[in-house]
Amino acid sequence: MPEFIYDHKLYYNPVEFALDRIGGAWKMPILWRLRDKTMRYSELKKDIPKITHKMLSAQLKELEKEGFINRLVYAEVPPKVEYSLTERGKRSIEIITVIRNYGLELMKEFGIEK
Repeated sequence: MPEFIYDHKLYYNPVEFALDRIGGAWKMPILWRLRDKTMRYSELKKDIPKITHKMLSAQLKELEKEGFINRLVYAEVPPKVEYSLTERGKRSIEIITVIRNYGLELMKEFGIEK
């Protein structure tokens, strides 16, 4: 496959492109937590304790911009915001599941018990 440009960035293959969309330390954990339910920001923050507020906010914005999650804001005080997966986000869960299972296998091979 020839190289291509998306959003001012040069990509050399589809794996690189896909990992840029859902890779990194936090995007897959966020998507994984939304796989079965809608969650509020505070629930996500509580469920991923090592992520900073700034990073969670940034990752949620990127995932929303790229079409992986929906953000629903309720007009109330204080504002209530809920996040859920889009169809694109739901498709990513299959890939994340494979990576997660591979990670569990590797952990076992390396003598790391979960």
